[in-house]
Amino acid sequence: MPITNADVVAVFSEIADLLEIEGANPFRVRAYRNAARMLGELGRSVRTMVDRPEELDALPGIGPDLAGKIVEVVTTGSCALLQRLRKELPPVITELLKIPGLGPKRVRTLHRELGIETLAQLRQAAEQGRVQSVHGFGAKSERQILEATGRLLQQERRYKWADMEPVAQALLADLHATPGVHRAVAAGSLRRGRETVGDLDLLVTAENPGTVMDRLTASEDIQRVLEQGVTRSSVVLKSGLQVDLRAVAPASFGAAWLYFTGSKAHNIALRKLAQDKDLKLNEYGLYRGKQRIAGDTETAVYKALGLPFIEPELREDRGEIEAARSGALPRLLQLTDLRGDLHAHTKDSDGHDPIEAMAEAARAHRLHYLAITDHSKRLALVHGLDADGLSRQIDRIDEINASLRDFVLLKGVEVDILEDGSLDLPDAILGRLDLVVGAVHSGFDLSRDKQTDRLLRAMDHRCFSILAHPTGRLINERPPCDIDLPRVVRKARERGCFLELNAHPARLDLSDAACRIAKSEGVLVSINSDAHSRLQFDSLRFGVSQARRGWLETGDVLNTRTLGQLRSLLAATMARGVGQ
Repeated sequence: MPITNADVVAVFSEIADLLEIEGANPFRVRAYRNAARMLGELGRSVRTMVDRPEELDALPGIGPDLAGKIVEVVTTGSCALLQRLRKELPPVITELLKIPGLGPKRVRTLHRELGIETLAQLRQAAEQGRVQSVHGFGAKSERQILEATGRLLQQERRYKWADMEPVAQALLADLHATPGVHRAVAAGSLRRGRETVGDLDLLVTAENPGTVMDRLTASEDIQRVLEQGVTRSSVVLKSGLQVDLRAVAPASFGAAWLYFTGSKAHNIALRKLAQDKDLKLNEYGLYRGKQRIAGDTETAVYKALGLPFIEPELREDRGEIEAARSGALPRLLQLTDLRGDLHAHTKDSDGHDPIEAMAEAARAHRLHYLAITDHSKRLALVHGLDADGLSRQIDRIDEINASLRDFVLLKGVEVDILEDGSLDLPDAILGRLDLVVGAVHSGFDLSRDKQTDRLLRAMDHRCFSILAHPTGRLINERPPCDIDLPRVVRKARERGCFLELNAHPARLDLSDAACRIAKSEGVLVSINSDAHSRLQFDSLRFGVSQARRGWLETGDVLNTRTLGQLRSLLAATMARGVGQ
């Protein structure tokens, strides 16, 4: 199976971890981390760029050395540097980095002092009270480690949706190339757009299903074959991901696609509906007695049950069947409905590209406006802007806007929300902006009441516009902050400000459930890329997928408005603020 961006990201991330655990030069470590982050958010496949070295060299933060390693990974599946580092340090040691608060330096300390190499060993050491005996650790950190290792050892391994999509597309392209294959599609949680995927479900129709099964199981990327038959095979990829492939007859394709897309709860509800009509529904079709009355398409199955087509993202048995029966299904948001992006970074803080390049890239994505929202000074590690730096950027944006046609840059900032709820920049400079995006970047472990009050106080600020990535979670890396989300949403409604759905594939914050809460309260959601380079506006599609799972329509989303409508809403928000 061809190498994907996620494969290169995994190699570079592991190299960075192992280098840091070894105590390598921080600049070298940072180069690999930055490259991994950039490639993970890249909208293009590096596999298509390896024959054009000048394109790889032009990527932000990628010089000849890293470009050469990208080519090495794409062509061989690994990297000599990684193999050397693995010999020096066990690769499983990087699993310890999943523990909140355990960075590479602390992992190195535990490895050196206690010989810890795995999560299980770390948990045992914490149970025995040996962790707090190590310099730099105490009873509190040992207790946190005990809780975190227990949670991680129990949880099912799931993969980010954005990482699995290119894997699925590569597999499907390979299956399509098999002679006699008519259709090859993804099903399961990937098709439903869930933010994490446990395994991949693929479905084909083919003249010779056995040939298709042979094609899958013969792939060099397969670690082991769990099952191989004429119409069904299951394999485990070298990444640990399980792939289930099923072949069906064309007459059953729609019923099978519906069944294997799920969710289980949605399927059960449909079968109950069929039973109420004296029908039987399974993966082969919808039957009246022995007669199949529908099955070739999903639409035909739904119609025979008296329902309109239900979009895959809604199929979770969360009221979609009742809404379909009553004609109340939402007209879900489309990517083309977005008119702008209200959260992006430039070289003025931790972005890779200048303002002009970001504007050009946003316009290439058919957007009409873009808010420049570099970080405030609190985040020194990302070169956040102080009041003077932001003032100079404001003037620069005015100059650039004077030269733009049919596109507008909005002046904004991603300002840190401090632990007392105050904002990281003075009112005098915030008042010169078109919008202020407030965000939490520290103090994630505050109590529920303190964290919630922190956000509510920040939202009261007269210049506050949008609450960025409201829960602060990083998928599979950092849990969401403990906040009273319904209370925060109600505050946004009362205050007249907005909530962000951060489309960065590692965040997707708000969750789908939170989007529904916002919709029910009439709070507009802003779907933003959080782009840190001109190559990352493609992330907007991940945000749109999440919004669709949250039942959001065009009218529920702030940045589907025209520029004039947006400015009116932002001005009204500022007018309703109560100061600080």
